[in-house]
Amino acid sequence: MVDLADDPTTAGTVEAVPDEGVQRLVLVTGPSGAGRSTAINVLEDLGYEAIDNLPLSLIPRLLDGPSRPVPLALGLDVRNRDFSASNVIELVDKLTRDPRYAPEVLFLDCAPEVLERRYNETRRRHPLAPDSAPAAGVIVELDLLSPIRTRADVLVDTSELSPHDLKAELTRWFDIRPNGRLSVSLHSFSYKRGVPRGIDMMFDCRFLTNPHWEPALRPLTGRDMAVQDYVGGDSRFAEFLDRVCGMILFLLPAYVEEGKSHLAVGFGCTGGQHRSVTLAEKVGLALAKAGWPVSIRHRELERRTPAPSTLGDASGIVQEAGRLRAVERGGTR
Repeated sequence: MVDLADDPTTAGTVEAVPDEGVQRLVLVTGPSGAGRSTAINVLEDLGYEAIDNLPLSLIPRLLDGPSRPVPLALGLDVRNRDFSASNVIELVDKLTRDPRYAPEVLFLDCAPEVLERRYNETRRRHPLAPDSAPAAGVIVELDLLSPIRTRADVLVDTSELSPHDLKAELTRWFDIRPNGRLSVSLHSFSYKRGVPRGIDMMFDCRFLTNPHWEPALRPLTGRDMAVQDYVGGDSRFAEFLDRVCGMILFLLPAYVEEGKSHLAVGFGCTGGQHRSVTLAEKVGLALAKAGWPVSIRHRELERRTPAPSTLGDASGIVQEAGRLRAVERGGTR
């Protein structure tokens, strides 16, 4: 998730040039083997001051003093003695409340079976299970990191990414160099669970016909064609979709001129399962076809994902962006 709000006290601010005196800070974490070290190296190449494997207790001391002229990227490793999900979340909340900092959490995710395969291929021991098979450590670590994953500002699933692909994806999100291309992230959510952090522009979809009241559609999501057809059958849907796409496409060049690097757009409905998902999917396709880099995140659908021990296909930004790029190249849904 990304925030382009002008208020520097807002968490997750991502701008080409941060407000003067505000320190941009990217906290990089994720399960061992998911690509954290690669991500740190990429961010360093992009102009960040990068420090890996820094104990949480030392971060406040590191940040003490005037802001640095370049953004910081800090790699957080579960092997540190003071590492815990609660400590990381407490640190993020503390930095968010401090107007001197613009913190973001970059979470490198990966499917358990892929992590296990990577460890087996390299014959390395998992840091949380040095005397057991890597699978045991993978499960423990994913459970440990689960609360941080849900708080991530940018979630990248590396399961099917090569180091080159990961570099390209991170460059798209974090490139601070001049003339970087603006990218759009679309988020569906449930109003009952609150508005996601870092949303710049938000659309309420609750006026549309609700598939929840159709028993056959209730267990499905806005990714299913049957649900999309049902929501699209509302007489107001086509004009609403056209106006939303038109507004976003009208504003994107203006944001580029202003020097923005990301725009986060939210679509909310009651449960975050049908109508908001449908709109995010439809708008994503329209923007991708217009040539804009687009990623999609369905917050409530991610929360329905099985526990890490059985997770086989982690939903993430890269997965959605790849699907949209396939459509842009002429692929099928």
